[in-house]
Amino acid sequence: MDPKNSIYLQLIKAVPKSLQLFLNVCLVLLALILSFLLFKELIEFLKILIFNKGDGDYKLFLANILIFFLYFEFITMIIKYFKEDYHFPLRYFIYIGITAMIRLIIVEHDHPINTLIYSLIILILIISYFIINITPLERPVRSSLFVKKE
Repeated sequence: MDPKNSIYLQLIKAVPKSLQLFLNVCLVLLALILSFLLFKELIEFLKILIFNKGDGDYKLFLANILIFFLYFEFITMIIKYFKEDYHFPLRYFIYIGITAMIRLIIVEHDHPINTLIYSLIILILIISYFIINITPLERPVRSSLFVKKE
């Protein structure tokens, strides 16, 4: 076996591993930042409950609840990424999209056309979720780039 070819193969195998390590470190940092923001949002939520005593704006209250769930869903998605062997489940992106659209409808419902468009987007996301659930879950075990040719 040619030594140059062996070094080349080692380099080809090392690049994806190092990029995966970099991605994992960045996702852990992102999860820590999101956890901090989730805690901060919880404090804001409690301030609204304690200090406003019913005379507060319900839109602000609902918007804060949905922002809380968005942070929660992103953190859950990162956890699932590590539990499912470095794979982001598509259904979590759909959950986040639906929650974000509902928040947008609650906060900005002044224009009926925009509200209708947001509602249609939610319908499309729900149909997409349904299609994902009826298709079989098959993923390739190994990439064709790293299969040894004999």
